[in-house]
Amino acid sequence: MNIRRILIYAALLSAFAAAIAGCKISYSFSGASIHPDAKTFSVQYFPNNAPMVAPILSPEFTDALKDRFQRQTKLSEVRENGDLAFEGEITGYTSTPSSISGDTEQAVQNRLTITVRVRFANALEPQWNFERSFSAFLDYPSSSMLSDVESSLIPEIVDMLIEDIFNAAVANW
Repeated sequence: MNIRRILIYAALLSAFAAAIAGCKISYSFSGASIHPDAKTFSVQYFPNNAPMVAPILSPEFTDALKDRFQRQTKLSEVRENGDLAFEGEITGYTSTPSSISGDTEQAVQNRLTITVRVRFANALEPQWNFERSFSAFLDYPSSSMLSDVESSLIPEIVDMLIEDIFNAAVANW
């Protein structure tokens, strides 16, 4: 090999090493990709502005979103203006028939759907900011009253919503 070829390879290798050293990517087991300079998050209370209201929904949703970021990131919670900031409202809480019996034309299953409007601000990477709605649902037997099943359905639906919001905010999905 001649000296010129060795110098070219050395220069390419140095440029490649410098490019890799300049990259800052944060990885976690949760699938989150959070800017390495992000230190805080904030979650404002999500009021229930839906026409039908479940008293436990607002605090349960707000606390679940906070808990998710506390458990699965290294970010510290602040009252407001976090590096990652969430606010919004619950806009839908509905129970509708989801499955009708062909013989009797009566509901066999009902569906509880919760919709949340979320405004997310990423102070370090504003291109990831969004304002959008997330919905999730579960079915329950029409023989059950909503008031009898909502205490078990709400936490499950909230978990699905939190998963979608977390992924949209920090997993870039």
